Amino acid sequence: MNPRVLALTATSIATLIYGITFTVAKEVMPLYIKPFGFIVLRVGGAASVFWLLGLFLKKEQIEKSDYKKIFIAAFFGIALNMLTFFKGLSYTTPISGAVMMVTTPIMVLIFSSILLKERLFLRKIIGVVIGLIGAVVLILYGNNQEDNAENMMLGNFLVFINAASYAMYLVLVREVIQKYNPIVFVKWLYLFGFLLVLPFGISELLEVKWQVMPVSIYLKAGFVVLFATCVTYLFNLFALSKLKPTTVSVFIYLQPVIASIYALIVGSDNLNAVKIGATLLIFLGVFLVTKQTPATTNK
Repeated sequence: MNPRVLALTATSIATLIYGITFTVAKEVMPLYIKPFGFIVLRVGGAASVFWLLGLFLKKEQIEKSDYKKIFIAAFFGIALNMLTFFKGLSYTTPISGAVMMVTTPIMVLIFSSILLKERLFLRKIIGVVIGLIGAVVLILYGNNQEDNAENMMLGNFLVFINAASYAMYLVLVREVIQKYNPIVFVKWLYLFGFLLVLPFGISELLEVKWQVMPVSIYLKAGFVVLFATCVTYLFNLFALSKLKPTTVSVFIYLQPVIASIYALIVGSDNLNAVKIGATLLIFLGVFLVTKQTPATTNK
């Protein structure tokens, strides 16, 4: 199969898992595990899985200069990203938080042009903007509930920091990931990430009453660690080794589509012309960004 098609398939599967994860994780926290404690469990569990897998791989030496780059990537892609998202979501409404999250592809476009000196193609810019419009319409129209927010301004700011930090991670990691086996890279990424989040969530993790947790909650927590963390990060890293950060990031627009489809399946939402139109805008935006022309490659 064409490597580009494989990469697009990988990031599509990762996006599908992310879309399901919001519902699964919500059933685990905060009732059984508090948010920051869940982050420590998630990152620590993933780090353990990746280091275990690393034992079966041919030993590969990381260049000393790259440890600093991996640490910075862990700061933006794991620690700052996860901590600000969970804390921000606790202050703002889910709708506002979701709208702020879909600014990520815009941030990636800006960071890529500044740090990677990537040329800004008009087709990509139009695709990102069209996808953004569709995602915002779908998110705003898809939920008519007025949720009480403790501090919406602070919450929205923290979620925006989360979106910007993930965008920075996608851009920074592009160069380093192409030099190493994804497992070798990601085991160090998660080890550094675990050390960074540990001080913030260790106390919440120690409060967990494991003996009273139902088996279903153990399974859902395991899903978040194995699939929503290990599989998604590996798939996205593989996609980043074949595609531009902008192309990978635009798949974030599909998350509200997946959430809507899931809501339709379980009967908690209904379909109408506005939602169909917004979904078509998102798919058009993704198509424009991911479309490869004969004159350009690896875009």
